[in-house]
Amino acid sequence: MGAPKEDALSLTAEQKKTVLASFLGWTLDAFDFFLLTFLLTDIATEFHTDVPAVSKALFLTLATRFIGAFFFGMLADKYGRKPILMLNIVSYSVIGALAAFSPNLGIFLALRALFGIAMGGEWGLGSSLAMESIPPSARGFVSGILQCGYPAGYLLAAVVYGLLYQQTIGGYTIGWRAMFLLSFVPALIVLFIRSHVPESPAFVEARKSVKPGLLETLQKHWGVALYAVVLMMFFNFFSHGTQDLYPTFLKKQHGFDPHTVSWITIVANIGAIVGGLAFGALSEKIGRVNAITLACLIALPSIPLWAYSTTPFLLAIGAFVMQVAVQGAWGVIPVHLNELSPGAVRATLPGFIYQAGNLAASYGGPYQAGIAEAAGGSYGYALALFAGVVAVCIIVVIRFSPERRGQVMTVMG
Repeated sequence: MGAPKEDALSLTAEQKKTVLASFLGWTLDAFDFFLLTFLLTDIATEFHTDVPAVSKALFLTLATRFIGAFFFGMLADKYGRKPILMLNIVSYSVIGALAAFSPNLGIFLALRALFGIAMGGEWGLGSSLAMESIPPSARGFVSGILQCGYPAGYLLAAVVYGLLYQQTIGGYTIGWRAMFLLSFVPALIVLFIRSHVPESPAFVEARKSVKPGLLETLQKHWGVALYAVVLMMFFNFFSHGTQDLYPTFLKKQHGFDPHTVSWITIVANIGAIVGGLAFGALSEKIGRVNAITLACLIALPSIPLWAYSTTPFLLAIGAFVMQVAVQGAWGVIPVHLNELSPGAVRATLPGFIYQAGNLAASYGGPYQAGIAEAAGGSYGYALALFAGVVAVCIIVVIRFSPERRGQVMTVMG
């Protein structure tokens, strides 16, 4: 009998702090992004325009994220995961809060594009720092934890929106501008990272020798990189196509009040967290490819309940199951991309691939909104169309993926 495998829950204190910092960074990054999805109609009203016009902010945020992934990733591969992660978090916090002072739609859109650059760096930095700091047997479970930061951020945005939006405090009614000021909160994580999180052991070891450059590495592994970008395009259609316009669907098509929209979204994101944790852990047993396939199969039968129910209760059940599937598939992605990526560019390549896929899928929000308006305001139809088609596409594409579960991670080669 061989030595027992290390349990995913028996990490050292430093490893747990590293995972926590990476999780919180992605959670509050997502919180900043998803605040906007609750405020599209209100911003449109103030700037005297329509929802498709304001939803271009979603497009710009997603389209510019690959720039941040490349820029911050290159810095992290050169100077270390920890210091650049701190710089990145401060950047997205400050830029996110500046949106509160936008005098017109043009400035607002420009600030959201800049926010996208800052947002784009966090995922690759946090995931590489975490994956290089933990034992191989813990990666699937930790991958699910890290990706759960995204729905946790969405859930937090839903809670804050439900509790604070349009509330009166000291004679002042909280509107969309005050909501964006909450973007300053993530900057506090930097204090925790500075004091408690060590640098990636793999990066520290790699500093003792010369690493191959990005272009050299990409030339050697261009096939895997190109394949992964296509895969991430479909993944980003899957997540943003089922999440970004769902609050608008609940408000415009069903006429629900902010409280109802909030609790349905909270239920959906509880499902997302359950899915991410469950399928991340499951991928250690059945493999990354099989876990993703199974999650996407679950999404298909949930579509009628999720997009065509008429009562809040049934819509919440549908949203719960749909997000179990969507974030269940996503829960495997942090570990899968890091295992596919050469170590010399692990801070750059997974994040860049992720955000390049985001760029390819970035017009999904405005496109969905346009489909919905062309169908007489049927946002349910646009949501169902995206979810069904994309789930099938992921099932097909993921079957061609290499499976590298459990490989040893270094920062060389």
